[in-house]
Amino acid sequence: MSSLYPRTKELTRTRKSLSDSPPSSPSPTAKSFRHDRASRLDSGSGSGDSATDRLLGRTSSYTRRENRLASLSKADDDGSSKDFKKMYEDALAENEKLKSRLEDSRQELASIRTQLEKVTQKQDRISERSSVLETEKREKRVLEKKVSEMEEELKVLTELKSDNQRLKDENGALIRVISKLSK
Repeated sequence: MSSLYPRTKELTRTRKSLSDSPPSSPSPTAKSFRHDRASRLDSGSGSGDSATDRLLGRTSSYTRRENRLASLSKADDDGSSKDFKKMYEDALAENEKLKSRLEDSRQELASIRTQLEKVTQKQDRISERSSVLETEKREKRVLEKKVSEMEEELKVLTELKSDNQRLKDENGALIRVISKLSK
């Protein structure tokens, strides 16, 4: 029964296409088609054996066609399943490649992050060193300033000591003069 459906569809397509055309006089090919068909029917009605042969021929042609379609659909099924299998295998292979690339990228990212961390730590140490250096420079300037102030004080102190000694000497001389005058 399923073999009849495609035939029916073909006939309905032919009928539709014929019915879709506007009514006009039949074309020469349509006339010859009708004539050939009528002559076959007329010749077939005369002998009963040829009609049976034709019926068997049609049945065998339908059977052959059905077998051919079944084998084609099986081949299509096999081909399509092979195609799907190949597509599936290709997709799996592509997924594996992508997973591998993703893993490589993750490892590279981890490596780059560690390098970045090291560089950041170095930068921090350098900035700490630079800040320490700046602090040391400031402290050095403060100390140099204190040293220069102390040197100045030392000069003043030595001058004061020498003045003090001179004044002691003068004081001693004056005491002697006063004691000589008081005698």
